[in-house]
Amino acid sequence: MMTFADTSMTVTSLAARLRVAVTRLNRRLRSNALGGISPAQASALSMIERLGSPALNTLASAEQVRPPSMTRIVDALESDGLVERRVDEADRRSSRVTLTAAGRRELSTIRNRKTAFLEQRLAALSERDRHAIVQVLGILDRLAEDQ
Repeated sequence: MMTFADTSMTVTSLAARLRVAVTRLNRRLRSNALGGISPAQASALSMIERLGSPALNTLASAEQVRPPSMTRIVDALESDGLVERRVDEADRRSSRVTLTAAGRRELSTIRNRKTAFLEQRLAALSERDRHAIVQVLGILDRLAEDQ
């Protein structure tokens, strides 16, 4: 079992603590930012923005949900005026989903709320703690990259 020189923490216990901290922070960000939409709807909006104009099955795959679940999510987003569905010209049996201006505004609002939450929390930290976070950001980015 590998331990770190300055602590008795193993890689396994470090992984567990990091998982808990990231999960808790993500939960706090969501609860402070989403307003009237669900986490699944917010995630779908973000993925639609990233993918451009995905087909429903592509969106479901990217979000790792079953197509009927994605259809329900998109139905709700469409009824709220956040996305539009259009027939795919290349495959008329399929439809593509795009963000509306309201959908783009909603994503921007969510992101701004999350940033404001983090800004408030970071401002309460010491300069030393903020510096430590700066040092860790690159490492976290590498952990988040696809291998």
